[in-house]
Amino acid sequence: MTASVDRPTRPVSVVAPAPAVRWLAVLALALGGFGIGTTEFVAMGLLPDIASSLGITEPTAGHVISAYALGVVIGAPLIAALAARVPRKTLLLTLMAVFTLGNLASVFAPSYETLMIARFVAGLPHGAYFGVAALVATHLMGPQNRAKAVAHVMCGLTVATVIGVPIASWLGQALGWRSAFGLVVAVGAVTLTALWFWLPARLRSMHVTSPLTELSALKRVQVWLALAVGMIGFGGMFAVYTYISTTMTPIKSPITVMNKGSIKRVTMATHRPISSS
Repeated sequence: MTASVDRPTRPVSVVAPAPAVRWLAVLALALGGFGIGTTEFVAMGLLPDIASSLGITEPTAGHVISAYALGVVIGAPLIAALAARVPRKTLLLTLMAVFTLGNLASVFAPSYETLMIARFVAGLPHGAYFGVAALVATHLMGPQNRAKAVAHVMCGLTVATVIGVPIASWLGQALGWRSAFGLVVAVGAVTLTALWFWLPARLRSMHVTSPLTELSALKRVQVWLALAVGMIGFGGMFAVYTYISTTMTPIKSPITVMNKGSIKRVTMATHRPISSS
């Protein structure tokens, strides 16, 4: 006599936690994306305030945004290679902790130089967080829901450009630019708490790779071409939007003059994702 085994009639994830646990975990991952997206764009609308507060010119203040971008460029491949064998939950908590501390340092930065360092540190976890968060979400939701899992994680970045950036810009203009980064610190703290309690500990069962395996992708021409497209496209976009506030506020015509409150709406509209028809 052989025992029959009941097979599930619908796809299950690799970890197969309860549905509520899976959705809470994805929500925690998306919340981190919300914080990262907010801090990425909010400095653009507050650049004149930062320059005035630190006693520097606005072109020089733009280097603060460049420092964050440099952290993203250096941190993403470096962390991906060196942290390939680190358990995913531990890695996500570490990345979010560094991100939060970097923004906290931005709040209390006494000078231009210290602010540059703080923004660089805050940018280091940016790319690695989204990459690891997408992998964790697909692991939780299962192979049949990979696209949906990644979409929900990236939804945090989308909501940040539509809601987070305008709110942070308004707060920064009302209470000072440091308060905008203070809001990001609060989001980072909430994300850390959510990841600690909502992300399953069994994520350590995920398959890990070696640093050499991660770096082997750079042998492919297609990877370098994709990187070149991103560098040119996003480089041009950020070159324009870094000084969006400076570009638009000096206009003195009664018809075309724009106040600071308009800048955050323009920034929101220009970074809003365009849905495909």
